[in-house]
Order: sequence, then structure tokens, then C-alpha cells
Amino acid sequence: MASIGNHRDKLYFDFRYMGQRYREYTALVDTPANRRKMEKVAKRLAEEISLGTFKYGEFFPGSKNAEKFSAGTAKPKAVAVDTPFFADYAETWFEQMKIGWRRSHIATIRSTLDKHLIPYFGDKEVGRIDKVDVKQFRSCLAKVKGRNGNTSLSAKTINRIIQILGQILSEAADDFDFNNPVTKIKRLKQQRVDIQPFTFEEVRRILDHVREDFRPYFTVRFFTGMRTGELHGLKWKYVDFERRQILVRETWIRGECEYTKTDGSQREIDISQPVMDALLTQKASTGGLSEFVFCNREGEPLDTDNVTNRVWYPLLRHLDLEKRRPYQTRHTAGTLWLAAGENPEWVAKQLGHADTTMLFRVYSRYVPNLTRQDGSAFNNLINAALSGSNKSETQHVSQ
Repeated sequence: MASIGNHRDKLYFDFRYMGQRYREYTALVDTPANRRKMEKVAKRLAEEISLGTFKYGEFFPGSKNAEKFSAGTAKPKAVAVDTPFFADYAETWFEQMKIGWRRSHIATIRSTLDKHLIPYFGDKEVGRIDKVDVKQFRSCLAKVKGRNGNTSLSAKTINRIIQILGQILSEAADDFDFNNPVTKIKRLKQQRVDIQPFTFEEVRRILDHVREDFRPYFTVRFFTGMRTGELHGLKWKYVDFERRQILVRETWIRGECEYTKTDGSQREIDISQPVMDALLTQKASTGGLSEFVFCNREGEPLDTDNVTNRVWYPLLRHLDLEKRRPYQTRHTAGTLWLAAGENPEWVAKQLGHADTTMLFRVYSRYVPNLTRQDGSAFNNLINAALSGSNKSETQHVSQ
């Protein structure tokens, strides 16, 4: 039997052949006239399959499935339970799950489905996707050109795409009782990316030379460790001057304020004196213009690309400093706090980390160089002790 389906207002054939289910798309818009045309073809298709005279390439020339059958590699494959096509199931999964996602995450998942998962797995039944299919898909991803001039997608991006595939197939496996093949796929090893915090001297140079209207902005960035979205979404109602705290409650993402990155990102940041002075200066400038602390002339939050490309990078070039993303200001705050001898648990809390694990993993190698807590104290102690011992022996011998 062959039927007619609709995907995004385009018609397709849905039929079973040699023990497998297939879907062949057309460019025909879903209209009564086009449906009548396709139903005639579908009827003839079903008859030929029943009679054993069906030739895939004659009905669907150019189809990748036609090439498979012409090569004689296709074999009947029996599956106990019929399962939906990936494209259909993925759309259902997306609609059911997005109610619990942030808007930015919804956009990320939607993009991953449209660019990678549905084009590759769309016309394959979820229950027939196996480990070999997933590994072949991952190999294809490794050939996709990455962003910012990279020749391929990073291991981190590929792992994220496979993770989303695994989440979809996990739900499908529960619904239709089959094993999720992604659970057998090991994650690609991700190359560790070192952070590049600024030294205190570099911070001082930046603040001395930045445009006056952006000096409060970068002072707050460097000495609070706030993420870009958190800073751009900061409102005056979340600045508690009396208790000297910044309440991180929202983040500005894709032109809207929404909940922070995680529950742990909801935090209170203690305001140091330089930050207090910067906020008071900013309030005198824009306090009556907008509910947002840092805003443009229209009172809207700052545009990230505009700040990065028209203020930040030109300033680094002017000061002959290595090009680094603005996010490094967050890492700078972490290293400077630790270098000053602040309690690691307090630092983790300021940055919105659940505990100190990430803190020591990310920042530990920078702290010794700044605090001299690098073994030199122990080395000096031993040298002094040994030196004193040698001196005593010398005196004893001379007597």
C-alpha cells in the first residue's frame, strides 16, 4: 500500500518495499489537484510492488534509494514494529519539549534539526536507525565547514549534535521499545581550550584608554565576572546600592530578556568600590533614560556585535594587545579574585558556579604566577633550613 503525506506543505509518497518503509518527497504543493495526481501514481506504485514488477529507479529517478537498488545492495529487512519517520517524530518531540526550554535553546535545537538531523535522517524510520548510521552521520558532520573560517565543525559541536540525536532517539526507544544506538557511540575527544585572562596591568591600560562612555561598562565587566547577556540584561531594579550587590536575575539573549543560563547563574555579586563608582557614574548618565543599566541612545540594551566590533577589538588593536573575546573579562575577574587571596568558595559563588571544581580546573595554573603560591615558599624554607644546618656544621668543625 502507498499513501500520500504532507511535510511543510509539500507532498510525498509513503510506502513499504522489501520489508522497509520509504518516503519520497516531491516539489508539489498540497492542493486537491496535486493530491489527485499523486494518488493515481501511488495506486500504480502499490500494484507494481504487489506484482513484483516495481523498479525504484523508474518511479523515482535520481533518488538515493534508486541508486541503492540499482547497485543490487538493498536487502529485505524485517522489523517487528513499524516506527514513524525521523522527520515526523523529531517535530513531535520538539513541540513537546520546547515548553521547558529557554528561547535561545529552542533556537539552537531548531537550527540543529533543520541543518543537520532532518536532512540526513528525515526519511528513515526511527526504529531502523542503527549504530552504523550514526557513525556515518558523524563522519559527514566532520566534513561540514565550521564557523569563523574553520575548515570543519569542532568536536564540541559534533558532540552536541549527536547528543540531540540521542535525546530524540531515547524518547522514541521508550515509545516503540527498541535500543537507542547513540548510547553505544563514544563522544569525540574535545581539545582543551585555554583561557586568556588579562593581567591587572592590561586591565588598567584598557580602562585608561577606552571611550569615556564605555569606561563604566568595562569596569563592571572586568570586576564582576558577569557574562555578556547578564550585563546587557542588567536592570536598575537589580542593583542594590544599599547592600552593595548586583542581583543577577535575567539575561539578554536574541533581543529579549529571559531566565539566566542555569539556576546556579541566579546569584548576588558583591559590589567592590571601583564597580560602585562605575555604577554611580552610569546612573548619572543613563539612569533616567532606561530601565537597563547599560543602553544605547534609545534606551535599548547594547548590541553585542556592535560593542565587540566597534569598541572592543579596535581598542585592543590600539593598545597592541592580543585579540581576545570580551568573554575573557569574566575569566580575568576569576583570576584576579583568586590572586588577591579571596576564598575560592566565594569566588565560585560570584561567578555562578555550583562549586569550586570548575574554578580550580580552569584558573589554577594562573594563580601561582600571581600569588607566588607556586612552591617557592616551601623552597625558600628548605633552603633556609639547609643553609642554617650547613652553617652550624661549619662552626662546629672550626671549633
